[in-house]
Amino acid sequence: MAQDSAQERTEKPTPKRLREARRKGQVARSRELATAAMLLGGSAGVWVAGPYLLNGLTDTMRGALTIERAQLADPGALAAALVGHAIQALQHLAPFLALMLVLALAAPLALGGWTFSADALSPKWERLDPLKGLARLFSARALMELCKALGKFSLVALVAVATLWYSVDSYLGLGLGSTESGLRGMARLVGGAMALLGLPILLLAAVDAPWQLWQHQRQLRMSQQEIRDEHKESEGRPEVKSRIRRLQYQLAQRRMMAAVPTADVVVTNPTHYAVALRYQSGRDRAPVLVAKGTDLIALKIRSIAAAHRVPTVESPPLARAIHRSTPLEGTVPTVLYVAVAQILAHIYQLRAAGTLPRRPFVMADLPVPEELAGGPS
Repeated sequence: MAQDSAQERTEKPTPKRLREARRKGQVARSRELATAAMLLGGSAGVWVAGPYLLNGLTDTMRGALTIERAQLADPGALAAALVGHAIQALQHLAPFLALMLVLALAAPLALGGWTFSADALSPKWERLDPLKGLARLFSARALMELCKALGKFSLVALVAVATLWYSVDSYLGLGLGSTESGLRGMARLVGGAMALLGLPILLLAAVDAPWQLWQHQRQLRMSQQEIRDEHKESEGRPEVKSRIRRLQYQLAQRRMMAAVPTADVVVTNPTHYAVALRYQSGRDRAPVLVAKGTDLIALKIRSIAAAHRVPTVESPPLARAIHRSTPLEGTVPTVLYVAVAQILAHIYQLRAAGTLPRRPFVMADLPVPEELAGGPS
């Protein structure tokens, strides 16, 4: 039972799961929202530009019905006239069609945004399975779609009947006036009817859009095991990460050991700590720690320093203080400047006199703060 409950999809989808679903074309969509936007936007377009559109189409139709005798005898002239009048009609309709195209493309942005997925276009043979088809047919989603269709039909039919009943006198009176007044009245009536038909669709969209978002999130829910698997896949398996860290540590150790010959001095504990310092005038603003370590690593630092004739100074307090306070490739703290400067000055004097010993030598009484030295080791 515990294993079954652990596999229940009760967790919210992770950002990676949402990105993968979007890449596959699985986004929340509401047809009612797009339909309402097109109806209401189209009604506004008809209300504003309807008279001009109808006047232009009327002129086009009047010109198309005016046929000269010479055109009747020439089939080519009739075809050319038909094409010309069709192009003229499309020019009049172009603004309204462009508005509807913009609304059809922009409506999805309000819910799921634009997306294009090649996976959604690829054929899925499992959809041909009749058992799965029946399961989809009697699912909660299918029931919701049926309820929406019935509700939409009922609301639209009710509003349409009420609109026609209320405006029947206006429709019948369109033919009593002039052509221009009739066209303007038709534009107002059609635009108003589209707006009234769009309002119930907008009410359905107000219910359908949140439901689609909830259903989309519900379909993408994950179990705790899926979240753990995704985390492992994203972050890497522990054994792989451990090997990577080990390789990185080994690489850092090799780089550190390669920098020991460039040091000016190695300060030791003498057996437990070893730090290698470099100071080049004009390059370093302060002595730089190029290598440090304890026990076996300290022994290796001392052996490399001896092989490359890097002077070694035994000063336990200073070695511990530098090891504990200074990061690799960092400069020593200002409180240790005097102690390090005394060591470097003494080494420069011995080197200038040609008496620099090859074996480690001791320098005591260096000014090292007790809080950095940490006591005897």
